[in-house]
Amino acid sequence: MTNVGMSPKDEMLARFLDAAARGDVAAVSATIGHSGSFINESGENGWTALMLATRHGHVEVVNTLLSEGCDKSLVNKSGQTSYDIAKFWGHKHIAGLLADGKGGGNRHLLPRGSAGGQENYFSREFLNRMSEKRTDSQWLEAKQSSPASVYILFFNLNPFVTPTAGETSESRAPFGLCRLRWESVEALVKQPGTTLVFLGVEKQVKLVPPSPEGGKDGLTAWFALNTDSIPVKELELSYPNSVFLKPPMPQLLRLNPNEAGVIAQARSVLAWHDRYSFCPTCGSRTKVCEGGYKRTCLNEDCRSLQGIQNTCYPRVDPVVIMLVIHPDGNQCLLGRKKTFPAGMFSCLAGFVEAGESMEDAVRREVEEESGVKVGPVQYVSSQPWPMPSSLMIGCLAVAVSTHIKVDEDEIEEARWFTRQQVIDVFTKNSQPVFTIPPRQAIAHQLIKYWIGVNANL
Repeated sequence: MTNVGMSPKDEMLARFLDAAARGDVAAVSATIGHSGSFINESGENGWTALMLATRHGHVEVVNTLLSEGCDKSLVNKSGQTSYDIAKFWGHKHIAGLLADGKGGGNRHLLPRGSAGGQENYFSREFLNRMSEKRTDSQWLEAKQSSPASVYILFFNLNPFVTPTAGETSESRAPFGLCRLRWESVEALVKQPGTTLVFLGVEKQVKLVPPSPEGGKDGLTAWFALNTDSIPVKELELSYPNSVFLKPPMPQLLRLNPNEAGVIAQARSVLAWHDRYSFCPTCGSRTKVCEGGYKRTCLNEDCRSLQGIQNTCYPRVDPVVIMLVIHPDGNQCLLGRKKTFPAGMFSCLAGFVEAGESMEDAVRREVEEESGVKVGPVQYVSSQPWPMPSSLMIGCLAVAVSTHIKVDEDEIEEARWFTRQQVIDVFTKNSQPVFTIPPRQAIAHQLIKYWIGVNANL
């Protein structure tokens, strides 16, 4: 039905696009013969006649449009070409037609771009890491004793926090890191069971003139301390309302984004120190170097001190986490572990193995956990996950099979959920049939991203 308020040209374009969507070759040909300018015109959401014909699998219309010289490299408002749409909906013959020749080389199955500018929790860089200062022992020593420097304290990797007053929000969380000063931690730094790590300096314009407390450069340095013995009396006197935040999950998700980013850096490096006190080559003790970002063997005869393999650095464990999309484009695959809260489903995930690409890790993990085979894979965004030191690599992937057979050692259940079921979880307009992880988890953001970028398909 046409809109009575349309101009004659807009009405003709609407009929042309509708004919392409319905597969009416005669009407499409007639319109092109009358006005060839319509061939590359787009309607709602930036969809051209070629895109609409492709979406519904109308090969004859596609052939007609191609023979008339339509531009198959055009993209819609979601960034998809006609080729992308053909591949997504499984129209292999049309995809072959669109891939042949100029303009058809775009083989991105999923929409381009990152996750809509979404900043994942734990990802914010509140501090400038100033890695070039890690080898400057004189500068580090001066900053350690500076009254302007900030120390955050951990006991067994649990951060020392102070409750905040008032209502909570994105920027005002229920807890804040307790920011200690040198006089409060001086005794702790000197204890044998304490690990000290330089985190960086606050991102700011240098003070003019420099702050006397911050030193000649006016920079406020941050350090992290992990101790294996709680200085209870001293802390209780100076910070009576503060506590060590535990367990890590879900408590670490209750900090504001700035401090969550600091925690991601500090806890990961401290956890590495906690696990790597001894040389992996000879078993001797190691010493901390370069502001906490290097450990060196104390055994002078250790072969790790020879050649380029002479140090040990903090490790990062890559983990792929993926939202698998059904071949029909309107369902996604989610699974649940026995440890999940009742009714909660999430994206599948697993560690990347040595010598394995990110894409192959996605395909292997999905098949191992759910029995579903995956074809195209696209990276979306990443998230540091300091439990203890993972990097979550978020991806979208398209399934090439749909039968589910779960590996009960990995997950207890996996299911296909429709787009509307997922939307209900976010909108809460009706009683959802399941729940998903909180917004701080990258799984939440991947699911939300899929709803947004693929709504146009």
